[in-house]
Amino acid sequence: MAIRETFLRVSAPLLAYHLMCLFGVIAEGNFYEDIAITWGEQGGLKILGSNFLMLSLDQLSGSGFRSKAEYLYGRIDMQIKLVSGNSAGTVTAYYLSSEGPNHDEIDFEFLGNITGEPYIVHTNIYTQGIGNREQQFYLWFDPTKHFHTYTIVWNPQRIIFLVDNIPIRVFNNYESRGVPFASNQPMRLYSSLWCADQWATRGGLVKTNWSYAPFKAYYRNFDAKACVWSKGSSSCPSNSVATIHNNTWQVHDLDAYGRRSLRWVQKYYMIYNYCTDYKRFPQGRPRECKLSRFS
Repeated sequence: MAIRETFLRVSAPLLAYHLMCLFGVIAEGNFYEDIAITWGEQGGLKILGSNFLMLSLDQLSGSGFRSKAEYLYGRIDMQIKLVSGNSAGTVTAYYLSSEGPNHDEIDFEFLGNITGEPYIVHTNIYTQGIGNREQQFYLWFDPTKHFHTYTIVWNPQRIIFLVDNIPIRVFNNYESRGVPFASNQPMRLYSSLWCADQWATRGGLVKTNWSYAPFKAYYRNFDAKACVWSKGSSSCPSNSVATIHNNTWQVHDLDAYGRRSLRWVQKYYMIYNYCTDYKRFPQGRPRECKLSRFS
């Protein structure tokens, strides 16, 4: 079903909620102070101001950055404008990750496409080095025309992926039921623009057309409301309770509008869900799929 047609199905109250979220205010970070270049320092990454950054990709190199700080729980917001035009084979990655073979990771990956075809938002969650929890979505807008806000909320109860403050995925903490959760490894924010044309677009059938290079993605308004991990301790007290606006992420859950929005996204825009891929798991679905109503 066309995106325009499905958008018209949204009820007036839900549409009002989406518009309210789109115009929410986000605090400004400082790219000069908050991030370190991981690759592309020869020109692929350009900091164009304290609040504006560009990643680029050509045949010689991609580019990327990471946060200087490590976090153990938090809410991470970034406004991104993705590669426009023919972006087939490119991946714009935006994720939290710890280090080591048994790392934890919370992924947004934006898979490019040929001109006129939609981006795919690929999400995944790794715990103790094991992923295989993919969910994929189309977006209800063109992410190359304007900046949009992509958010990871990570607290002891759950992980929430949001787009313009609209939830698209929830992964609850079921450690007490034997499901691993990202609960004790500090993570940094990473982002990169790179070529993955062996798999990114139509399973690798469509390759990157380098005549369109350099490919460029733009970033602004990095905001980390988070518990900073430094020298073995957290900046958040272990018994802290979210009593002020900036700390509401610590107990963030979906309210009625949020649950309704999540159902809307999953009904009209989800294109792959590992929890319903029965052929992939012939011995039975992963345990978290049976426990969560949002899987």
